[in-house]
Amino acid sequence: MPEAALLGRVRGLWEGLAGSGARFPADGGTQVVVSPGSRLCPPAWVGAVRIGDSALVTAPDEATARRIPADFEALRPTGEAGGMPGSARDALGPAALAYLPPGGLRVTATAAVATPEAVRRLLETVGAEDANESGLADTDSPVFAVRSGSRLLAAAGYEVWPASTAHMCVLAAPEARGRGLATEAAAAAVRHALDAGLLPQWRARVGASRRVAERLGFREVGEQMSVRFRI
Repeated sequence: MPEAALLGRVRGLWEGLAGSGARFPADGGTQVVVSPGSRLCPPAWVGAVRIGDSALVTAPDEATARRIPADFEALRPTGEAGGMPGSARDALGPAALAYLPPGGLRVTATAAVATPEAVRRLLETVGAEDANESGLADTDSPVFAVRSGSRLLAAAGYEVWPASTAHMCVLAAPEARGRGLATEAAAAAVRHALDAGLLPQWRARVGASRRVAERLGFREVGEQMSVRFRI
């Protein structure tokens, strides 16, 4: 898929999630819109997503919109927003956004489908934070896994998002990380998504996850974050 076509499809996805007829600026830069029902962020937060050289930011109300800087970069937790220090905000992210178009998978898919009980046991071993971050409990697809006996070492599936997008969900047991097992499990889930005609999406906040996506063939095209301004 050509770069322009990929960026157009991805922007369409995030515009739909932003709601209120939001659109990325055609000539680059940042567009701020008021959208109380935005799905870019938790309720009452500011949602921000950059795809290529264009950024879209949603605010829950006009008062908050006036506090948002014109530059996407100024929203970062480590920077300043409109002269306000980073300590005046709460933030989730930023997280890198990567996509894998048809024909882009670089890893052979060999992992097999896991049982719901085996997936539940894996989720219990990693703790609530890692389990929630993975999204593995909310997949719409089968869950594919690498195992040792009956125990799962790594597992992957996906949620079906709007615009025929497959949001990838991947998790490895703590003692199995760094061995390429998450890549192996994810390859099977990605292959399933591609065969279903979906565009796989990878959202990553840590370097290890981004490296897995790169090995699979994903291309980073932007980033997403949520910000809450304190009163």
